[in-house]
Amino acid sequence: MAKKETESLLDSFSNFKETKDIDRSTLIDILEDAFRKEIAKMYGSDENFSIIFNPEKNDCEIIRTRYVVEDGDVEDQNKQISLTEANEIDEYEVGDEVYEKIDFKNFGRRVVLNLRQTLASKILDIQKAALYEKYNNILGTIVVGEVYQTWKREVLLLDEDGNEMYLSKNDQIPTDVYRKGDRVRAIVRDVDNKNNNPRINLSRTSPDFLRCLFEQEVPEIHDGLITIKGVARVPGERAKVSVESFDDRIDAVGACVGIKGSRIHGIVRELRNENIDVINHSNNINVYIARALSPAKVESIELDEENKIATVFIKQEDISLAIGKGGCNIKLAGQLTGYQIEVCRNDAVIDEEDVYLEDFKDEIDDWVIDVLYSIGCETAKSVLKLSREELLQRSDLEEETIDEVISILKAEFENEE
Repeated sequence: MAKKETESLLDSFSNFKETKDIDRSTLIDILEDAFRKEIAKMYGSDENFSIIFNPEKNDCEIIRTRYVVEDGDVEDQNKQISLTEANEIDEYEVGDEVYEKIDFKNFGRRVVLNLRQTLASKILDIQKAALYEKYNNILGTIVVGEVYQTWKREVLLLDEDGNEMYLSKNDQIPTDVYRKGDRVRAIVRDVDNKNNNPRINLSRTSPDFLRCLFEQEVPEIHDGLITIKGVARVPGERAKVSVESFDDRIDAVGACVGIKGSRIHGIVRELRNENIDVINHSNNINVYIARALSPAKVESIELDEENKIATVFIKQEDISLAIGKGGCNIKLAGQLTGYQIEVCRNDAVIDEEDVYLEDFKDEIDDWVIDVLYSIGCETAKSVLKLSREELLQRSDLEEETIDEVISILKAEFENEE
């Protein structure tokens, strides 16, 4: 009876080893610790016991060592044996060691059941600790789960090992609809380990989910040639991503979008047709804010750097573009740049003698004109009003480019005179 129970014990944990990938040394340590506790209860000490396991053969031996003493000198029956009793086993002399194999029948059914409960509890603790460690080490990365059950407030998913993961309503894109068996991609938002019961929480609304999707779809980001500087999202509606290239030969925005949008289309589909604006990052906050408000065209910007407030002047017809549906565009631009953006209508009337920068497109590159627009310069005189040092400070333009622009604009008015 006891042998059957013991074999059942070893069988069950041998199976556990195969399914949960627990290493042999850990399994043996758990088994030995549990057996030693029961031995100590039965015999008063486990110091003189050796426990030998062979999980592959489902075999376990418990050997007790006792020293031979003269008859009548036995003080501890667990650690000592009389000479007469020892000679009944074999020929021994005083001081010899006697090795005895302990029959599992001595344990009894109750002890074996206690062993099984103790072992099961320890194995479960190791399983929970391993699960917590596994997912805590991959926070913020994408995992794939299969929908097992849906509730009103959350969805239960299972990973490839059958571990439970949870996707709450707040972490779902508003248009997400799931059915049992669906495969879902999301990032590991956090792992709650309350009362040593790991709960893996996922998210599809986090900006990091969008960041990870770009890393998967754009090889240049994965290889470190392009870096994502910022991400802002209104899940399911719109997102803005700022990127920067470390190689002048690589167009960061073009690489992220792909030929005919091939790369970004996959991301848009994953996010339930969320509109994604990809812009070039700039260390010049004026340029950065102007790009972040795309597709609206910014005419000038006044910064309150201390309070992180940017007052942006835009033509009347572009104000709705700057604000966006439900204020979405301006909200995302603020999140991306870290500034509170206030849009104002630009009612300035151009001097009759002044000239719009657009009229210089034959002499000045379009991208240079765009930079000048972003720092609030729309006409030739608005550029010439600023000193050379101011132009260098407020724009990302090189000294040679600034000098060339100033020369072209000054020549326009000198010719008129």
